[in-house]
Amino acid sequence: MNALLVDDERLARQELRRLLRAHGDVVIVGEAANADEAVGRLSERAVDVVFLDVQMPGATGFDVLERIERVPLVLFTTAFDEYAVRAFDVNAFDYLLKPVKPERLAAALDKTRAALAARAATADKVRPVSERVFVRDGDRCWIVLLADITLFEGEGNYTRLYFDGNRPLIRSSLSALEARLDPAVFFRASRRHIVNLRTVTDVETVEDDAYVVHLRDGSRIPVSRRQSRRLRDTLSL
Repeated sequence: MNALLVDDERLARQELRRLLRAHGDVVIVGEAANADEAVGRLSERAVDVVFLDVQMPGATGFDVLERIERVPLVLFTTAFDEYAVRAFDVNAFDYLLKPVKPERLAAALDKTRAALAARAATADKVRPVSERVFVRDGDRCWIVLLADITLFEGEGNYTRLYFDGNRPLIRSSLSALEARLDPAVFFRASRRHIVNLRTVTDVETVEDDAYVVHLRDGSRIPVSRRQSRRLRDTLSL
């Protein structure tokens, strides 16, 4: 697995490198000493897992995640228990308390291997929406699989996301998000809505041959007349 090490302390990066030598399948493809470097490295190439320091001068690990489009598996590293708890609040894959213990690192890597193997097995059967995105709304943060987002709802220059009972509002327009989404999975139902087609449970016909789609979370989203024609072609209705 390809790994990136992000920590502002050079000695901490060296120690993590030393510990990772015991795991021959881990290939360290780069290091970063601050948030800007981390964003640059993650933009340059895809990695399987990032060992991400939480507290760095000028910006936190959470700031790094907010600045990248696709989020890999995240193993937060921190010397502070309070940050470890917050890491789980954002659905980090796992976290490591400094100084990192070899047995704790081994356990985290076992989880990582299992997750990567499961993703590869799924990819053989159907193309998954496996990309992770970082979402922040006030003091709350999440790392979310795109596949788990049922609906994007535009609110002016902001967009509300619906997933797992959460409805955070993010600073991005619906049109800007649409440009980053897979059109085979995410369908622009109307000026205000983009729906995840894989979460559609039923399609209801209303007046003028327009549709209302029912999503697995119970939402009923009207589809504009023009987009209803596109939906009919997309779903072969």
